[in-house]
Amino acid sequence: MSRKKNKEVILVVDDSQDTLEMIQRNIEYMGYNVFACDNAQDAMDVLSKNHVDLVITDYHMPFVGGIDVIRHVRDNYKNTEVMMITGYASVEGAVEAIKAGAEEYLSKPFTEDELEEAINRSIEKLALRTLKSESQSIDISQKYGLIGDSKEIRRVAESIKKASQQDLPVLISGEPGTGKEFAARAIHYEGENPESPFFYINCSGIPENKIEGELFGYVKSGSSDKEAQIYKGFFELAQKGTVFLDEISSTSLATQVKLLRAFSGEVTHIGDNTPRKISCRIIASTSKDLINLVKRNLFREDLFFRMNVINIAMPSLRERGGDIILMANSFIAKVSGELGGGGVPQLDEKAAFCLVGYSWPGNVRELELLMKQVVSKTDRDVIEITDLPSYMRFNIFENSRLNKKLADVEIEHIKDVLESVEGNKTKAAEILGIDRKTLRDKMKKV
Repeated sequence: MSRKKNKEVILVVDDSQDTLEMIQRNIEYMGYNVFACDNAQDAMDVLSKNHVDLVITDYHMPFVGGIDVIRHVRDNYKNTEVMMITGYASVEGAVEAIKAGAEEYLSKPFTEDELEEAINRSIEKLALRTLKSESQSIDISQKYGLIGDSKEIRRVAESIKKASQQDLPVLISGEPGTGKEFAARAIHYEGENPESPFFYINCSGIPENKIEGELFGYVKSGSSDKEAQIYKGFFELAQKGTVFLDEISSTSLATQVKLLRAFSGEVTHIGDNTPRKISCRIIASTSKDLINLVKRNLFREDLFFRMNVINIAMPSLRERGGDIILMANSFIAKVSGELGGGGVPQLDEKAAFCLVGYSWPGNVRELELLMKQVVSKTDRDVIEITDLPSYMRFNIFENSRLNKKLADVEIEHIKDVLESVEGNKTKAAEILGIDRKTLRDKMKKV
């Protein structure tokens, strides 16, 4: 968990004093300003008297529950994000919370890192929702949060603008860490219905036996037909909004058949045979070569053509040349501001040369993490090449790897990535574009 100074205000609502104190303590350590209430009535009073950026509410509470809190926030405070936490995790609860307006859903027990990541995602979503209120004269690449002036990033910004003006399927491709989710959110919030729901679906993170129910909805039978309960999936809940299918290549061929129908504007609940009309934009992303997967019969060709109406290819960081230094300086300024207590350190010439010459397998995400590490460790006004990790400092001599076996180079690269994220296996797996199990298997060789 990182410690920094943030200006955002968070309100936590939970009837369990132990949970409330634990969450409040962790959020304070993150550097956010916190209000803590053990009941919904007090929370609503805080909201009426203070600006709050994020509300974190428990699901089950006496008298007024978490769903009611979410609805109250959504009805009265448009510039406030909501996150649900619960010890009674279920698909039904998650769908109900999201339908009511929660952007994040976190099941107990959760780790400190999971809490921090969910909070940071919520704050970032809040920032994205302000895009529509920003000056229209701002540079197009900056408007979408795409730092840089390269022709590659300007092409992406123009593609985002055009896609937002058309109600057509979009496929965003690119390596992990290039900003595919950010591009998808920009398309949504620049579109005609920015206040409508935006649902992020991590196709690689949902078990195969649950993803169809969450996407298409399902019928839960009772003792009689009259008692059968219908649960809507994300496609139905996202009326006039957007469903973002991240890493769609992870879905099975069976699920892809049903996704094909969704792209045609209808879904069928699991356990039912009646098609239901839907009206939402579908954006998909992939870090894999879908054409190659189609040739190998691992991805349906008809689905590929159906969703590839508008294609946005996110450039890798190494393709963006001088943008690397612009982005590095932006991240340095951001982290310095969060930490407070001094000026903004500058990159010296050798350090800048080293950054430009590095291959950036983790792309923008890796650069941002690195700048956070470097700034948090230095107390000088200048960032020198010796402040950068050793695997980057000696990057200009990497041609020596040409004489090594492929397996040895892979092991070295895994070590480098693990070192860059200080041993965090989840982040390392994301940068490497593999899952944690594959990473564990490869680490046995390290």
